[in-house]
Amino acid sequence: MPAKTPVHPFYERLSLVLIGLLSLGYIVIQGKDVLDPLIFGFLFAILLYPVARFVEKIIRLPRAVACLIAILLLITFVGGILYAVGSQISNLASDWPQLKGQVHQSLGDLREWIRSAFHITASKQMTYVNNTTKKIMASGADVLGTTFGAVSSLMLFYTFILIFTFFILLYRKLLIHFIVWVFSDDYEPIVHDIVENIQSILRQYILGLLLEMFVVACLACTAFWIIGIQYAVLLGLIVALFNLIPYLGIFTALLLSSLITFATGGIQHTAWVAVSIIGIHAVDSNILLPTIVGSKVKLNALITFLGIILGEMIWGLSGMFLSIPIMAIFKIIFDRVQSLKPWGYLLGNGVEEDKSTMKKMKPARADKT
Repeated sequence: MPAKTPVHPFYERLSLVLIGLLSLGYIVIQGKDVLDPLIFGFLFAILLYPVARFVEKIIRLPRAVACLIAILLLITFVGGILYAVGSQISNLASDWPQLKGQVHQSLGDLREWIRSAFHITASKQMTYVNNTTKKIMASGADVLGTTFGAVSSLMLFYTFILIFTFFILLYRKLLIHFIVWVFSDDYEPIVHDIVENIQSILRQYILGLLLEMFVVACLACTAFWIIGIQYAVLLGLIVALFNLIPYLGIFTALLLSSLITFATGGIQHTAWVAVSIIGIHAVDSNILLPTIVGSKVKLNALITFLGIILGEMIWGLSGMFLSIPIMAIFKIIFDRVQSLKPWGYLLGNGVEEDKSTMKKMKPARADKT
């Protein structure tokens, strides 16, 4: 009789899993400077693959040229969005004298409200403001140096993303052959299935995010235009861009939009803008996000929110962006490896898995009857 494979006790397996997770977390944190732009490059490469393949196969240009054209199209698209935002900000800057007067008037109303509500005189309020201003100006050199360093690091980060995107597109066949070659021939169909599903689902997820951003921008601009906000397009773009950050981005968009509206339109318009953003967020989270984006990755809200928090703790803002695609990749792998299917079920929303389970149970019930 063949020897039975020894079954390790639960506490031993749990210890190995915890040690593996801690080791992986340490590597991820220490390798942030390389892994962060590499994963972004991987996502952009998946998104641009159909474009590069079209230029290479249909137009019959060399692969390197096709990859370069795809990246240039991506830069043009992002540059168009930045130009739209920048043009609106320049209009805001051109109206600075008017904005300054509006801010002074709004601050005067705010000081009067604080004096009547909290019984703090205007002189005490100005003393506190002046002391705070002096502290900020004293550390102005440090703030300027930190800002310059942050901008330089950010530009270098974007450059690395473009470089990684180009090389992943250029050597995509080599990378796929390597992944298949690592495993034995018995697992080759499973590996191909995982690779194809990762490409398909992540591409649909990214396109879904872009479509969601466009719809949210249209809704926000329309709502702000109806309210009569002076910079409706700028605020609509702000809401759409920050909405890309799941759950937490809407609060940042609400804060920025409220501040700009308060400086240009007063308290009444600010209240209407806040109500509009909350309403748009309700429509987005209950209709747009589940329909356009949620159906692609099939992750439940608990795991998604937990992943966003862990991503922010590990990699900051970029970790919040990458948490959902990375969890989607893990779910695809877990669902196709027999021993890891319970973890895939934990990550999922339970709907598709419960349907498949019910289909398996129906024949058994029919046999009993």
